[in-house]
Amino acid sequence: MNIITKGIVLIAAAVSLQSNICQGQELSSKKATNPIIFSDVPDLSMIRVGDTYYMSSTTMHLNPGLPLMKSRDLVNWELFAYRHTTLQDMDELNLDQGKNAYGNGSWASSLRYHRGTYYLSTFAQTTGKTYIYMTKDIEHGPWETKEFEPALHDHTLFFEEDKIYMIWGGGQLHIVELETDFSGIKPETQQVLIENATVPSTPDGAKGGLPAEGSQLFKVNGKYYLFNISWPPGGMRTVIVHRADQLHGPYEGRVVLQDQGVAQGGLIDMPDGRWYAYLFQDYGAVGRIPFLVPVHWEDEWPVLGVNGKVPAELDLPASKGLIPGIVNSDDFTRKPDEPALPLVWQWNHNPDDGLWSVSERAGYLRLKTGRIDDTFLQARNTLTQRTIGPTCVGSTAIEVANMKDGDFAGLSLLQKNYGLLGVRMVGSKRSLVMVNATGGNPEEVADIPINQDRIYLRASCDFTDKKDIANFSYSLDGETWNPIGTPLKMMYTIPHFMGYRFGLFNYATKEAGGYVDFDYFHISN
Repeated sequence: MNIITKGIVLIAAAVSLQSNICQGQELSSKKATNPIIFSDVPDLSMIRVGDTYYMSSTTMHLNPGLPLMKSRDLVNWELFAYRHTTLQDMDELNLDQGKNAYGNGSWASSLRYHRGTYYLSTFAQTTGKTYIYMTKDIEHGPWETKEFEPALHDHTLFFEEDKIYMIWGGGQLHIVELETDFSGIKPETQQVLIENATVPSTPDGAKGGLPAEGSQLFKVNGKYYLFNISWPPGGMRTVIVHRADQLHGPYEGRVVLQDQGVAQGGLIDMPDGRWYAYLFQDYGAVGRIPFLVPVHWEDEWPVLGVNGKVPAELDLPASKGLIPGIVNSDDFTRKPDEPALPLVWQWNHNPDDGLWSVSERAGYLRLKTGRIDDTFLQARNTLTQRTIGPTCVGSTAIEVANMKDGDFAGLSLLQKNYGLLGVRMVGSKRSLVMVNATGGNPEEVADIPINQDRIYLRASCDFTDKKDIANFSYSLDGETWNPIGTPLKMMYTIPHFMGYRFGLFNYATKEAGGYVDFDYFHISN
């Protein structure tokens, strides 16, 4: 995951799959279709233990972070945990002193199961560390945490009997042995594993593009298979596999898939002996969306796809939808034994837990202001959920009687080029304001005076065929909706490196101490 080299926008990569993606459910009412998750769930790492599959993913600057999901059929997934509530108390992660961690935080993780213990590792450029989490019970814990320097980029965790290894790097791939207590790297064990892993996709040595990275290592029938992604100059995201008879090589490599930019991931087997590759595709503003690709074996090589292509339909059970497993509506009503926030929610950066509540007013999310902020992207305590494709709608009702002069609160679509619809206080007067940051420069494109305490807000997203358009609307009574402002042309930007998210926000520009109450958040497609 190299931020600079991944700055190329994928426009044509998914053209031949777009109509199948958006109409996939029409192909069969009984079978799964690609993508298996039409939402931003990138950098997958997956294992099977018995008849249950577990998966980790990347959420970078959001907290809690490092999400864990489970499935019984490889298609229908549900969030069941996060591995950290914060990586560290620091300005970048707290949105303090004008700093931020957009596009950073924790990246590609490695999920493994070895001798009765689950291991989940990740790294963070923001802190410069590598993290390893361990438990005997992945769904209930408890977990033990180890961390050490440096941050090993896009690493894969691998166990060989009693020894523990990590492989990482871009282009030139390295291997190192870890201490048996996971406290760090064993001295003098680092070595180059593959001098130039990009060669299979770029044999002529052309400069540019993305060098091989995103390592994931698997051992199948005594042989070692190392998966990487590359992006050849003028080409598309490509899956490379290197094979060896010994862990330390020598390795021989080949391209195993080059179709519609579906790449980066690894192997998973089913109890019945079938194999799949789990990968993802850049799909514009909705983000990086997971695919499953059938695998069969020829001459001890994994062969991906059907005649080299990513199929639109899979011989797996049909998806039941992403609600409630990945995203969900919330009326903010809590029973005594329920968590304050369901797992579908994540905060933009570290939250200030003293400035939000679902108990101060039963059935409402209260967001309070505690400091002065100049911009939405630096405001703390924006509560987010993923958008989903091909279309989705998010709506909320907000009560604003306790706002202070200069406060701005409402519903957002979060990315660098964001969209906002909310209530702004100027003196003792309120107005409904729509901000459109298409192109990266926020513009106030609507300002309508209002004089009531409760207002209804809605954002509608269309990711069909990468249309990537969002429209905002409002209601004074919750029944009649009125369009407001201008369409937001959503764009996946590298500085944020994340698909668009719905967000509930409230920040002060003049005086801290005000608050708003959100009655609910509803999401549908």
